[in-house]
Amino acid sequence: APFPRLGEPDATEPAPQGSERPVADRAAHAEGLRALAHPVRLQVLETLAGQDRCVCGEIVRGLPLAQSTVSQHLKVLTDSGLLRSRTEGQRTAYCLDRDAISALKGEIDALFSALLPPGDCCAPPAGRTEDR
Repeated sequence: APFPRLGEPDATEPAPQGSERPVADRAAHAEGLRALAHPVRLQVLETLAGQDRCVCGEIVRGLPLAQSTVSQHLKVLTDSGLLRSRTEGQRTAYCLDRDAISALKGEIDALFSALLPPGDCCAPPAGRTEDR
């Protein structure tokens, strides 16, 4: 049988113990996180957060980068689902996909809640203060 594509669960293998979500869901959320992993893309999102929509040229004017570079960052954000785009004549307007951003925020919150349960696993037992 062929290997599953990246992001698709392998139906022949059971999900790992403790895994509550399909691999495809995690791949989608990882894609959103990858889109956030660049300072220019964060700045673009912050710029769009205060506006209903913004055309590419307006975004470019706010950044010290070539239009082609900014367009590539916009493509990454759009492909990840964090932005929506609409062609208006010869221009493309962008806006935040607030539902997608809200969903990603919920996933990040849930991830960090699971990673940081109450208590400190590295704290020494009561009565001991040295590290090992």
